Amino acid sequence: MTMQKITPVLVVDAIEPCLPLWTEQLGFEKTVEVPHGERLGFVILVRAGMELMLQTTASLEEDDANLARGMKPGDVFLYAHVASLEAAKAATKELETIVPDRETFYGAKEVFVRTGDGHRIGLAQHPEA
Repeated sequence: MTMQKITPVLVVDAIEPCLPLWTEQLGFEKTVEVPHGERLGFVILVRAGMELMLQTTASLEEDDANLARGMKPGDVFLYAHVASLEAAKAATKELETIVPDRETFYGAKEVFVRTGDGHRIGLAQHPEA
């Protein structure tokens, strides 16, 4: 399995209060934002080849209740870009699938698994750019 990158997703209650730390103090740039109601539900932040994501608990719950179950502000899960979702699924076939195969509105094919120690990992094959 070829893993192209892995990004931590920080689970937060609200994104707006978190942004000044990441953008003004730590120098990250917000490159993607997804609204959730009248607030932000998800953002991608980048700096010097590093990437992290922030997602609210409310946005997670709406996205997929199985993924959100038990998640609270302060938790982290991983989002991995893979070359082949089928190869990633084969490599993780012994793990619990918590979000079965799906295709997102931005064209990624994804599956989410839980490791034996309880960590969540999203495996995603993105369309060729």
